Amino acid sequence: MKSMPQFSVLLLLPLLAACGAGDTEESASAVWHEDFFDDFDSFDDDNWQDQILWVNNEDQCYLRDGELNTREVSEGTLKLRVINVGETRPCDNMTKSGEQHPDTPYVAGRIASKNRKEFSRGRWTARLRVHNPGEDGMFPAWWLLGARNNEPPVQEEDEDVCWPMPGSGEIDIFEHHSDGGPQHYVARIIENLGNCDGGDWESSQKSLKADLAEYHDYSVEWQGEDLIFARDGAEVFRLAGRADDFAEPMFAILNFAKINAAPMDGEWVMEVDWVRHESLQRPN
Repeated sequence: MKSMPQFSVLLLLPLLAACGAGDTEESASAVWHEDFFDDFDSFDDDNWQDQILWVNNEDQCYLRDGELNTREVSEGTLKLRVINVGETRPCDNMTKSGEQHPDTPYVAGRIASKNRKEFSRGRWTARLRVHNPGEDGMFPAWWLLGARNNEPPVQEEDEDVCWPMPGSGEIDIFEHHSDGGPQHYVARIIENLGNCDGGDWESSQKSLKADLAEYHDYSVEWQGEDLIFARDGAEVFRLAGRADDFAEPMFAILNFAKINAAPMDGEWVMEVDWVRHESLQRPN
């Protein structure tokens, strides 16, 4: 049976904590408003599109339109898969510099809300699980990018900012790197080093433990001046004073990648129950 979205226990308490002595009662009375929710009863093209590119020297080839079952919506959930098709096949994925991915037996799914659902601040949450986590090479992720990012698909004139410069910043809400073991994920921001492709992955991250095979709600919230990462409504990581560094509208990405040459058989699955964005609304 499909689970219903769980409203975070952080609903009002963090807001009160964020209010300083100079804040008004009006600010303290703000409430969360749900302005986007997808429970994956179907694949909605108004919310998502496939994102086809080659990054991080990944082994898999991203496919379009759920080809070979790499992206499936069924029984009320989204399944993104990495699949070993058993023989090498051509891949049209390209790097930022125009290099084409080599032939590979691994195919996968990646979707983004770019130019569909983009929001500034607020709170992003996804309820998801990873089947049989910890297998060598696994790299599923739930994350955000600034809406001016210049990686494919480029569909608007202002999509001209290279990663991870302001306007193309990255927040990783949930990232399971198999090197950390089966019950491990990372929450982080990518530190901007001041130039294209100059990103620091390690200095603003936290490694966290959870039963990844079970559903959890993974979120990031702009709370006053801070960025708050939470799991099942409980804060797990706070980056104080960093909210304004990611003030641009951001879009969401869900993908499953393969990150090393370790062999795999069959398929890997990340299953997503729902995705939601909420904004704070204050009384008029």
